[in-house]
Amino acid sequence: MKTRDYLFVRNKLLSKEEIAFLDVREEDPHAQEHPLFAANLPLSRLETDAFAKLPRKDVPIVTLDDGEGYAELATQKLLELGYVDVSIYQGGLKAWKADGGEVFKDVNVPSKSFGELVESQRHTPSLSAQEVKKLIDEKADVVVVDVRRFDEYQTMSIPTGISVPGAELVLRVPDLAPNPKTKIIVNCAGRTRSIIGTQSLINAGIPNEVNALRNGTIGWTLAGQDLDKGQSRKFKEVSAEITGIAAERARYVADKANVKRANFADISQWKSQKDRTTYFFDTRTPEEYEAGHLPEFRSVPGGQLVQETEMVAPVRGARIVLADPSGVRANMPASWLAQMAWEVYVLDDIQASDLTEIGPWKAPMPTLPSVLSVDPITLSAWLKADSNSLAVDFSTHAHYVKSHIPGSWFALRSQLADALLKLPKVDRYVLTSTPPELATFISEEFKSLCKAEVYVLAGGNKAWVDAGLEIEKGAINLASPPLDRYKRPYEGTSADPAAMQAYLDWEFGLVEQLGKDGTHHFWVL
Repeated sequence: MKTRDYLFVRNKLLSKEEIAFLDVREEDPHAQEHPLFAANLPLSRLETDAFAKLPRKDVPIVTLDDGEGYAELATQKLLELGYVDVSIYQGGLKAWKADGGEVFKDVNVPSKSFGELVESQRHTPSLSAQEVKKLIDEKADVVVVDVRRFDEYQTMSIPTGISVPGAELVLRVPDLAPNPKTKIIVNCAGRTRSIIGTQSLINAGIPNEVNALRNGTIGWTLAGQDLDKGQSRKFKEVSAEITGIAAERARYVADKANVKRANFADISQWKSQKDRTTYFFDTRTPEEYEAGHLPEFRSVPGGQLVQETEMVAPVRGARIVLADPSGVRANMPASWLAQMAWEVYVLDDIQASDLTEIGPWKAPMPTLPSVLSVDPITLSAWLKADSNSLAVDFSTHAHYVKSHIPGSWFALRSQLADALLKLPKVDRYVLTSTPPELATFISEEFKSLCKAEVYVLAGGNKAWVDAGLEIEKGAINLASPPLDRYKRPYEGTSADPAAMQAYLDWEFGLVEQLGKDGTHHFWVL
């Protein structure tokens, strides 16, 4: 197997050439420390994620771990999947640090550090939690907009807050606050999305006074103020007139940021281009996407795309194309991606008749191996009839805790050998997962490590639920530690205040870290 070193990776980044620098550890160890542009693509999910995230088979790929051996295994699997330029980072994370490479904590670090750079250069206005609460208590003319995903908003939110995910702001705020004297407060859980959201409205020339809620729901909690839970306030559809004005504003900002324009002839050419990676994203809401979208465009709402770019586009130096018939939800995210040094295009002149595909996005997958499978009803009978059958769930820990087959065990593929030591010994194991293909890819590996029969649940967990069978909840029967999920200090309602403050302190230091790293090419409009 080939190896690459610090100079190779750094030179690729500095020259803006394509490189997929992949941290193949699970998310939690990745979040403890990693290079700025080392995107997390865990060994556990390579087959299910690689084709979507690494569409070009000869893109230079460098795998990274911290000496666990995952990089070698990931390299071998990527080669088996048809990738031809795959190397291991020589010496792993320790060598990166020894060579002078900067390391970062947490997740989505490129986006978060960029947000801090924006605030430091544009002095994005903000109000403290106490100031915002005073405005709400006094029933001032103020609208609070929450720019996170709707599920995050439902978990906890600022009182009176309305869910308006980031890319929707320029389109929806004029309807929510038609009076230019109404103050707009933009919040997220921490800092990044509220900074970007606030600055988006300012850049677009919204006439209202706009402020970020300083430090988001973290700042609100640290101030000893109560959050709402389970709210469902959402933006509404807007008129053609408002849409037209918003489109002009968004296009103006995109042009200032030097966003490039694309037509359908370009799209056709890029889809068949072999020497360049191109990502095609539809930045509208998932509901709009499912009602009708362009072929081969993936649903990635624009606000989350700016926040989590490396999670869907791990090839640094790639081309990104955004689509939204209104233009607003494509042009505003594109303006930020351009400042984050991506080559980004917006597809113009999309007509309703072009949106020929219906339904959710389906990830491209390798050919599934042939395995023994069982249907949900038969599996249910096996599990009830005797103790010689056991279901093993390879979904994410978060999904397993939310819903799993009664009596099943959670396991991580990257920890498979250790997990088998903890699993009850039975004559027959049935593997399941979300997505269902993951268990199929794990089957042969699992079978090689035990002497029992190994089956895969046809259709995975979704098939079990669709069959109307009973489910169980909770973090029970864990054969592997939940390393696949880093516990964010800003999510949920039971975060430790000390961890929240430490997270804020970390964010404040990101601009300095960017300077030390020196490979980002970020600039601020």
